[in-house]
Amino acid sequence: MSNEALSFIVFVGGMVLLMGIGIPMAFALVLTGAGMAWALEFWDTQLLAQNLVAGIDSFPLLAVPFFILAGELMNAGGISRRIIQMAQAWVGHIPGGLGFVAIGASVLMASMSGSALADTAALATILLPMMRRHGYPMATSAGLIASGGIIAPIIPPSMPFVIYGVTTNTSISALFLSGIVPGLVMGLGLLVAWKLQLRRIDLPPSTALPMRERLKATARAFWALLMPLIIIGGMKTGVFTPTEAAVVAAFYALVISFVVHREMGLRDLHGVLVRASKTTAIVMFLCAGAQVASYMITLADLPGVLTGWLGGLIESPRLLMALMMLILVVIGTALDLTPTILIFAPVMLPIAVKAGIDPVYFGLMFVLNGAIGLITPPVGTVLNVVAGVGRLSMHQVIKGVNPFLLTYALILVLFTVFPELVIAPVKWMR
Repeated sequence: MSNEALSFIVFVGGMVLLMGIGIPMAFALVLTGAGMAWALEFWDTQLLAQNLVAGIDSFPLLAVPFFILAGELMNAGGISRRIIQMAQAWVGHIPGGLGFVAIGASVLMASMSGSALADTAALATILLPMMRRHGYPMATSAGLIASGGIIAPIIPPSMPFVIYGVTTNTSISALFLSGIVPGLVMGLGLLVAWKLQLRRIDLPPSTALPMRERLKATARAFWALLMPLIIIGGMKTGVFTPTEAAVVAAFYALVISFVVHREMGLRDLHGVLVRASKTTAIVMFLCAGAQVASYMITLADLPGVLTGWLGGLIESPRLLMALMMLILVVIGTALDLTPTILIFAPVMLPIAVKAGIDPVYFGLMFVLNGAIGLITPPVGTVLNVVAGVGRLSMHQVIKGVNPFLLTYALILVLFTVFPELVIAPVKWMR
C-alpha cells in the first residue's frame, strides 16, 4: 500500500474514530494531521507546531473576531430588537404576520452579523414569546425562526465565507457578492413555505398600527438599517477590505449602542467582550488544528488521489457537483459548518476546479449546504439554540423545521442544476 493511500485511510478513519469517541474537533484535527505525518514518514514536531501557528497567523482571519463582536454588540445594544420592531410595525398585523416579521428580520439581520447562532438567538428570544401569546403553533414557529437564522452565513458579511476564503485562498469579496442573490432567494422561499403553512393555521388578524407609528419604528431602526449599506457599499467601492469591514461593523455597532441608543454601559461591554472572546477562541483553535490536517492533505495529494478514483465524473461537472452536494448533505448532518469548511473544502475544491467548476460558485454551494446542516438533525446546532430559548423539545423543533428544510433542499437542487443563477449575478455585480 502506498503512503498516499495509507494517509487517506488515516485521515478518514482517524476523524471518524476520534469524533466517535467524543474528542473535541480541534484536537481531532491535530491528531489526524499527526497521524498522516507518520503515515507519510514526514514526522516532525516542529513542523506541526509551525502549522498550528500558521493556521491563525492570517490577516483576513481578523475579520472573524470582529464580526463575532459586532453580532454580540448588536444584540446587547438594541440594534437587533429595533430591526424586529420595525418589521413588526409594517407586517405584524397580517394573519401570520409574526412569521413574516421573522423572515424579514432574518434577512436584515443577516446583512449585519454573519452569524447564524447570534441571529437565531436574538430572533427566538424576542419573537417566540410573542408567537406563543398570539396562539401560533410553537413547533412550526420555532422551525421558521431556525430556518431564517441560517440565512446569516449566506448574505454578506458572512463569517463562514471568511473562513472558507482563507482556507481555500478564494476571494472573500467575490464570495460575499455571490451570497446576495441566494440569500434573498432563501428568504423568498421561506415566505412561500410560511404562506403554505398558514393554510393549516387559523390565526386572527391584529390591529394595524397607524402610519405614524410605522414611520416612528422605521426611524428608530434607521441606524441599524444604515449598517449593511456601509459594510457592503464600502467593500463594493473598495474603501475597505472584508477584514476592515469587520472592524468597521464592530466599531459602528459599539458607537450606536453606547452613544445613539444608550442601551449599553461599561459593565455590559465586559460581558459582550467575554462572550465574543470565548467564541473567537473556539473558532481560532479550529482553524489552527485544520491547518495541520490541511498541510498533510496537500502533502499527500489527497485531492489528486480522489480525482483518480472519480475517473470519468471529472468530465461531467454538473454530475460531479451533484455527487459532492450529496456527500456534503451526509457530512452536514454530523458536523457543524465551520469544521466542515476546514476539513473538506481543501480536499473538494481542487477536484471541483479540475472539473471546470467556478471556485466562487463552489464556495457558495459548499457554505449553503453546510448552513442547511445547521438545521438538520442529529447535530442541528441552530435547532438546539431555538429549542433552548423556546423551552421546547428537540422533537418539536425538528418536526416544525421539516417543511422549511424541504424548501431549502429544492433551492439547493435549483442552484446545482442551474449554476448561472449564482455565477451571473456575481459577474454583473463585479
